[in-house]
Amino acid sequence: MIASGPSPPLAFTVGPVADNTGNFKLGPDDGRIVLKTGRAGLAAMAGHDLTIEVTRWSATVDVPDGDAGGVTAAKVSAELDLGSLEVREGTGGAKLLTDRDRADIRKTMAGILGGGTASFASSRIVRSGASGGAIEGTLTLAGKTVPLRLQVSEPGPGRYRATGTAVQTAHGIKPYVGFFGALKLRDEVGVEVEVTLPAEKTPPAAGSA
Repeated sequence: MIASGPSPPLAFTVGPVADNTGNFKLGPDDGRIVLKTGRAGLAAMAGHDLTIEVTRWSATVDVPDGDAGGVTAAKVSAELDLGSLEVREGTGGAKLLTDRDRADIRKTMAGILGGGTASFASSRIVRSGASGGAIEGTLTLAGKTVPLRLQVSEPGPGRYRATGTAVQTAHGIKPYVGFFGALKLRDEVGVEVEVTLPAEKTPPAAGSA
């Protein structure tokens, strides 16, 4: 149901972060990760465009000081619990999304994704302008690792937003099909991430420089 492609999902750090150097641990208390699905096929009007939140996830952002490369040398990693997906909203469709529909969707997602995790690891950060840029890295999902380029903006001090597109078939995941093939889930899944770096940094591990 989720996957990755040439465009982004997760991203947390780019922009003028002179005051945000250090190591940061992030989780649901610091922001949210949301997936957006769309419909296709002749019976698209019968389905819904879904907003799905990843309710359990963790991330680490390590930004060295300027002498060590600063933000362009930062490292970002994240892990998403695929068993924690919750349907937050369903728009369009011939009728309103019911609690029973949400339960059926959760069951379908569990059948497709199982209870595993998806992980992201950055490899390079590229700055663009005063408050934006991109993170290049890889997404590992369903046993396949695919390169990703993540677009990031900084709407406020210490606040970061990323939007992008993940492609299910890039990870060997077949998009959902219903109504005997007349209703299909689009291969592309939109990803929206908003986080705020916590005020307190994570202390260095014992024995680290």
